[in-house]
Amino acid sequence: MLSRKKASKNDIHSSKASFVSPQEQDCYEGERLACLLKTMQREIESVRLLGGSSLPEKIWFKQQFSIGVNDVTRVLEHMAPSAQLGSSPQRPFSVSNNRKVPSVQLQVILLASDCNPRWLTKHLPSLASSRRVPVIFVKDKKGGSLRLGELVKLKTAIAIGVKAKGNAINQLFEKILHGNEIRQTYMIQQE
Repeated sequence: MLSRKKASKNDIHSSKASFVSPQEQDCYEGERLACLLKTMQREIESVRLLGGSSLPEKIWFKQQFSIGVNDVTRVLEHMAPSAQLGSSPQRPFSVSNNRKVPSVQLQVILLASDCNPRWLTKHLPSLASSRRVPVIFVKDKKGGSLRLGELVKLKTAIAIGVKAKGNAINQLFEKILHGNEIRQTYMIQQE
């Protein structure tokens, strides 16, 4: 019995160690956040206009993004863990080892750091890391969830997963994830 209790305590400590705090991951706030959101809004509008889609706005957003903690969690759980994938999460798969893998893959997750209670989103960073999906934390005085909500035309959104569709929105996040600052892009487009 005693060894079983020690094992469970060790499991608890290892699970806490796997959780990565917002400070250790990419966190956008202040002017950097404003540049990110304005650039994203511009890309969203251009993709929507250039796509010529006659779909209602709400349906179009659902095709491009996974919106909300439950939806992001559902998509992540249906993605194969990175050890099973063998390649990047951006490539859609249909069948792998006789196991169906969904064609919906997330490129990146935007997560509001002002979520209260914290346990609503505590599982997302570790789940995303097991699927090799990067997490960008959004922190704002006004409220990160309000800022993310504005992006998808809702009042609030605690989590938004960007679906890998190969469009301009995905290209923007490729630049962000590979370290190319969007501030430079934003400043050039302002002129």
